[in-house]
Amino acid sequence: MKSYDKIYIGGEWTPASGKGSFDVLDASTEEVIGRIPRGDASDVDRAARAARAAFDGWSRTPAAERSEYLQKITAGLQTRAQEIAQTVAREVGMPLPLSTMIQAGLPTATFGSAAQLATSYPFEEQAGNSLVVREPIGVVGCITPWNYPLHQVAAKVGMALAAGCTVVLKPSEVAPLSAFILAEIIESVRLPRGVFNLVSGDGPTVGEALVAHPEIDMVSFTGSTAAGKRVSEVAAKSVKRVALELGGKSANVILDDADLTKAVRSGVQNCYLNSGQTCSALTRMLVPRSKHDEAVAIAKKVAESFTVGNALDPKTRLGPLVSKVQQERVRGFIKKGIEEGATLVTGGPEQPESQPKGFFVKPTIFANVQNGMSIAQQEIFGPVLCIIPYDTEEDAIRIANDTIYGLAGGVWSGDAERAQRVARRLRAGQIEVNGGNFNPFAPFGGYKQSGNGREYGKWGLEEFLEIKSIQT
Repeated sequence: MKSYDKIYIGGEWTPASGKGSFDVLDASTEEVIGRIPRGDASDVDRAARAARAAFDGWSRTPAAERSEYLQKITAGLQTRAQEIAQTVAREVGMPLPLSTMIQAGLPTATFGSAAQLATSYPFEEQAGNSLVVREPIGVVGCITPWNYPLHQVAAKVGMALAAGCTVVLKPSEVAPLSAFILAEIIESVRLPRGVFNLVSGDGPTVGEALVAHPEIDMVSFTGSTAAGKRVSEVAAKSVKRVALELGGKSANVILDDADLTKAVRSGVQNCYLNSGQTCSALTRMLVPRSKHDEAVAIAKKVAESFTVGNALDPKTRLGPLVSKVQQERVRGFIKKGIEEGATLVTGGPEQPESQPKGFFVKPTIFANVQNGMSIAQQEIFGPVLCIIPYDTEEDAIRIANDTIYGLAGGVWSGDAERAQRVARRLRAGQIEVNGGNFNPFAPFGGYKQSGNGREYGKWGLEEFLEIKSIQT
């Protein structure tokens, strides 16, 4: 049981002004495993003012010194990696081996990258008679989701601190515990007071207050497209910069010359990562119409090989969803797919027989899906794969781009040049070719309603910089 009764403002753990608390549940057992304070707008005000008071000093701190702090935070994350992995596995439902590699490993790598960029990035350059200076934008409000809770925090907080910004973080109240662990690490390395602040609470209360606060210069938000639109609306009133990483409905285009077994197997595994709770998951599998039934048979076999169980059980390959709300939402989409006429190949909306408790959803596959169906157009955020047949390469590209989203995509082909050609025509921010691995040092972000701005690597750092021209 991890119970926190204070939030972190101005370098101190302080009681929240808001009344009450949030329970944090184990997604596999539905048991309470943690508790956090319910902050309010006055807590946001205190945190924003603390961040503003710290900004002048931190922004003028030499980059090498900022890097040293980030290196110490990285070391702290490494020391507590097992605790973080277990905590997130229980909160979110990702099986522990994957949680160790992803939920604990990636945030550590990102803070390490931020430490390196703080000293290697060229913050100044000459352009004719002008000195072009890149400066920290100011106080940043970071609002992060529950599916990769510390990973998303690291992408925002690590890069903002490296840039010289100060931060107010609002983590998701559904999976907040790793953010509190980070705050403990930050306190232990003696980061200057007010540079990092943590206010827990819900979106309508703390999130809205953070976006609207006059001392916040920029908001970096990851979450649903609907929530991102609200962030943009509120931020526009004070013309804040907004970086948004939002939803996705990404297409995995398997061309007719691809190794079908390898492509389908990889595609199912990609879709089911983190129980489908991944914004960039390849949830629409596009296959040649002549190979549709063969692809479906392969996908069915792969899906039914996934062992559903407790995230801490070493045998588990597919854990639960994060909450009852999310479980019911995903089940509703599965029912909708059946109602709209898609072919349910395996899975379904019922609770898995082997798991009477916990927020589980069966690994599900739909075949003969038409791209206009709800399950092909809306982000489900669960272990649900839609297999869509196409007739020609042009048809596949058209279907892949026929969505409001543009976060990610995939292409499979036996011809590397053909795969690259198709990848360039997909309107999305990140494309995997023949199962290319995720690169945490490459830019990540979306086209269209999947958001704007980029995270990770130098591109992630640049989101938190303003540009000044000094003429001489």
